[in-house]
Parts: sequence; structure tokens; C-alpha cells
Amino acid sequence: MNLSLNLSRCVVVTAIVGVNSLLVAQAPGKPVSTVPVTPFSDVQRGYAALKGNILKSADRMPAENYSYRPTPEVRTYARVVNHITEAQWHSCGAINGTAAEAQPKVSEETADKATIVAALNASFAECDKAFASLTEANLLQMIPSGPSTRSRIGLAWGTVSHDNEQYATLALYLRLKGLVPPSSEK
Repeated sequence: MNLSLNLSRCVVVTAIVGVNSLLVAQAPGKPVSTVPVTPFSDVQRGYAALKGNILKSADRMPAENYSYRPTPEVRTYARVVNHITEAQWHSCGAINGTAAEAQPKVSEETADKATIVAALNASFAECDKAFASLTEANLLQMIPSGPSTRSRIGLAWGTVSHDNEQYATLALYLRLKGLVPPSSEK
């Protein structure tokens, strides 16, 4: 138990240092903030940035291209968006204490864009609630997540990390369709 807790703390600290290094490296010439960076503020900032990019990406892709897949072996654009929705319901639902059976089912990837985007927005509402519930005092609290137990900060960073990976896929699909991803706007 003690080794597990120490390992969890080590992973959290390593993730925070790594993300901070990436954020600093990607922002040359910007003034350094005088606001102290904490694990709480760090995960909140990462979530907010990805939320905006993912929602804009979902909106930017035309409805007729939601069935687009670059090759037959990969997911459609709709499936990537649905995957984000499913993962957010799982992780943010766990932070909020929402039982898996109480979480809404994600629409089929053949559903229309409006249905898929509405489900995505609902999953972000669940995550908004989850991220708003995080405090410096409860970050290391262990909570049930499926068959295992995870820390609140672990689930939150897992959501940010996963959303970042999936946003990269959305951005690639947008570029393949000749559209500019939100993070590349000037």
C-alpha cells in the first residue's frame, strides 16, 4: 500500500514536471506568469485548452465528412469523436461518482453530426463538473474507476492525456480534408 501510494505520487510529480516542461518549451517569448502553478491549476489549464480545440474540431468538420476515414483500417472521424465522448464519461463519471450504468450510451458512429456533437457536449459537461470538483485537498483521494481504484488527479490527467492524443487524430483528419485545426489558427 505505502509503495503503491509513493509510486502514484512519483507518477503524478513526473507527469506534472513533464507537462510543465512541454508548456514552457512551446511558449517562447511569452512572459512568465507570476501565478504559482499547482497540480490543480496545471490539470485545469490543460483540460480547458483541449476542450476548446476538440469542440471546435467537431464543429469544423462538415457533416458529410464525419464518415471519413483515411484508410479502411482506421476509425472514422465520427468514431474518434464518439471515442472521446465514451472515455470522458468513463473517467469524469468516475470522478463524479456516476455509476457506469447511469452514464448515457454513445450514439452509433453512423448517427448524424448533431447527435454526435450533442453527446460530446454532454460528456464535456460531465467533465466540467468533475474538474470543478477537484481541489488541492482531494487530488490524491482514491476513488473507484471500473474494476480498479485510481486517484482523482490520475483520472484527471488521464483524461487530459487521452483527449490530447485524440485531438491529434482529429487535427490530422481535418488537415487531410484541407481544413485548418483549431490549434493552428493564427
